[in-house]
Amino acid sequence: MTFALFGLSVSQGVAIGRAHLVSHAMLEVSHQQLRERDVPGELARLDAAIVTVAKEMQALREEASVPGAPSELVAFVDLHAMILDDPMLMEGARAIIDERFCNAEWALVQQLDTLVAQFEEFDDPYLRERKGDIVQVVERVLKALQGKPRRLARRKPNDDEELIVVAHDLSPADTIQFKNMKIAGFVTDLGGSTSHTAIVARSLAIPALVDMKHARPLIQDDDLLILDGTRGVLIVDPDEGILEEYRARRSERVVERNKLKRFKGERSRTLDGVDIALMANIELPQDVEQAREVGADGVGLFRTEFLFMNRDDLPDEDEQFEAYRSVVKGMPGKPVTIRTLDIGADKEARALQNTPGAVERSSINPALGLRAIRFSLAEPLIFLTQLRAILRAAHHGPVKILIPMLAHAREIHQTLALIEQAKEQLRSSRHKFHEDIEVGGMIEIPAAALALGPFLSQLDFISIGTNDLIQYTLAIDRADGAVAHLYDPLHPAVLRLVSHTIQTSTKAEIPVTVCGEMAGDPALTALLLGMGLRQFSMHPARLLEVKQQVVKADSDQLTGRVARVLKSDDPERIEDMVGKLWLA
Repeated sequence: MTFALFGLSVSQGVAIGRAHLVSHAMLEVSHQQLRERDVPGELARLDAAIVTVAKEMQALREEASVPGAPSELVAFVDLHAMILDDPMLMEGARAIIDERFCNAEWALVQQLDTLVAQFEEFDDPYLRERKGDIVQVVERVLKALQGKPRRLARRKPNDDEELIVVAHDLSPADTIQFKNMKIAGFVTDLGGSTSHTAIVARSLAIPALVDMKHARPLIQDDDLLILDGTRGVLIVDPDEGILEEYRARRSERVVERNKLKRFKGERSRTLDGVDIALMANIELPQDVEQAREVGADGVGLFRTEFLFMNRDDLPDEDEQFEAYRSVVKGMPGKPVTIRTLDIGADKEARALQNTPGAVERSSINPALGLRAIRFSLAEPLIFLTQLRAILRAAHHGPVKILIPMLAHAREIHQTLALIEQAKEQLRSSRHKFHEDIEVGGMIEIPAAALALGPFLSQLDFISIGTNDLIQYTLAIDRADGAVAHLYDPLHPAVLRLVSHTIQTSTKAEIPVTVCGEMAGDPALTALLLGMGLRQFSMHPARLLEVKQQVVKADSDQLTGRVARVLKSDDPERIEDMVGKLWLA
């Protein structure tokens, strides 16, 4: 019988394949009462299982260190190794065995429940989510105690089928094995958009749905599945009509993406001869390879906060410098815009939990709290370390500094003063750096868009972060499923703020870029061109699609058409007019 389940999409795409269920060891744990004389043997059995898992993790770390594997996987495996060594978990389980004369599996699950309850009480969403890492480590030890293999079985699907992994939860270490298997995607009951596995899924370009609630018990091994990572839908046992429709969609997507490759070497210029810069957004240094593959004109946004996430310590100046320099070297001669730490809201780093601002960042509404430049100015030592690393990297190529979430003129003054202080520190330490680095600001807050004067008079360029600008303009948390349907990039207020920022900056001869999701939406390329935008920055996967729209556009004609769009207050009419911008 065909039925559909809905979840959170963390990696887009369409996958069709057979369900490959990964067992949930805790569901198989029973309580066994031991004799007192059997307790030492049970403790030894637990110790042996821990040794086995430690060896498994060491092997996984070696796998994760090979060329081609996402480098963040090493950090994930190291985190799980630290949890395995944590006395709160294993010593607690040993105490339960010793005191209650019970089997190791039951003791381990009881101690897990205690720790998870403690994590549930944390206000910080990132810390709460880390309870999943403890569960994954316990799962691995339980597998060892039960004598069951932890590694995914090397099943061989039919020639025209792939496997879709279905699990209650998957550890990042498990996903290392995906590159060696014919895996089309994965589905998990647990997980969130900032979980380790979500990050890994995107880096491996595997379609994925998480937070499915009860998918694992509803699906059987070898069930035929359609995973629609674009719409967040999992279709179980589809009929032939649905199957053919999705096969056609998948084939069309493959054909279209292959056709796009012809645009890689083509100049990004409109029909009326206007050159358009198409830049790439990246999150980790290795993402620069994707940017090169699609012929990006540079890196328009390097989200440096991902260097701080999923680790217990802060990256020092030299580590950051090497990361930034590797990106600069990876894009020889092309500009690289490095955004300073944009931590807070939905992006947290446990290494920053002990800083003075940690309490403020865990407020009831973190999107409006101490985040981005507010955090950096509150933690000048962390900020100066990053600024020195960026300035040093700028010695090796064209680098720009981008400051996130500016709202007040005093924030600009303080930031520029700290950049000068970082330069003076580098002079004192005799490090080579670039003296005349360009500094820009992000327009993400309506107040900044409506009061651009200080930005245009003191900064070298402007970058519009449409994701947050839309969120703050419409008072909508786009990660909240209850109101996400109200998140609308075509709301007239949003369009006017974006257009006003582009036109005002252009008139002042200050370069302006859009680096939010709007820049990577081919359906909005004509709209942004008509507003006067000449620099776009987006995920590398969308760049060739946008270039295809650019080369068939006449920017002069679009200017008049978009002016009419901006006069409308009717959302439905705006959507209709935007869809017809390409028509004469």
